[in-house]
Amino acid sequence: MKKSKFKASRVVVYILLIVLAISIIVPVGWVFLASIKENSEFYGNPWTLPKGFYFQNFVDAFSKAKMGDYFLNSIIVTVLALLLLLVVALPSAYVLARYKFRGSKFLNVMFMGGLFINVNYIVVPIFLMLVDGDKMLKQLFGSGFLINNRFMVALIYAATALPFTIYLLSGFFVSIPKDYEEAAFVDGSGYFHTMVKIMMPMARPSIITIILFNFLSFWNEYIISMTLLTEKELKTLPVGLMQLMQAQKSAANYGRLYAGLIIVMLPTLILYILVQKKLTQGMSLGGLKG
Repeated sequence: MKKSKFKASRVVVYILLIVLAISIIVPVGWVFLASIKENSEFYGNPWTLPKGFYFQNFVDAFSKAKMGDYFLNSIIVTVLALLLLLVVALPSAYVLARYKFRGSKFLNVMFMGGLFINVNYIVVPIFLMLVDGDKMLKQLFGSGFLINNRFMVALIYAATALPFTIYLLSGFFVSIPKDYEEAAFVDGSGYFHTMVKIMMPMARPSIITIILFNFLSFWNEYIISMTLLTEKELKTLPVGLMQLMQAQKSAANYGRLYAGLIIVMLPTLILYILVQKKLTQGMSLGGLKG
């Protein structure tokens, strides 16, 4: 009786997973097919297969719609944000997880509190603060650099991602036995050398996990980029895609629109496929395990 109930529950789970997979794969596959259709093919049955591979949609999206420039801006901002985040989060998470000192509990509480702050709600105060800073810089030096600066956007991305990143990495560092550090200290290794050469390589699965999660977050971020990068040549892919959607809907050029969607989605899909196994391992070992 128990075995039959167990088999029935497994069947239900598999059916639900199949339905979920279909609900994700079908729209994504449809966008891929739509991106290689000629514009005239959109006026018939939307589910018909394309007559051929119309690569001109991607060429027009990159050149005429400036998606190539937006793509480069997104790469610059995302890579800078990830580098800044790793440089700050890795040693912070290691120290908070492995050492107790005056104020460590307070810092942990503050970082945990940051998990409940939605960055979209503080965009306006951040913008006003940077505007005031630019005004002060203009008075002192004649020019400001806080607005329309890709490095500042990357810095804000990294700062807002710190709570979750430190939470995840700390959960992994706490689970590592202290025997590794004690053996390193006996061999004459210092604190910094132990952290870089011993502890961080052991935390590689969790590091890959936070890189993937934060890459997805930075790559698809829209509100901060739209607010702080007002010059057209500095806009990132999500902002450029929204402008492309508005322009192509009025021009009824749907192939170029879906090609722009593919340009935004493709890097995240490729990255996920490459690190899927490490991602699963990192989630099971890190702070998400509880």
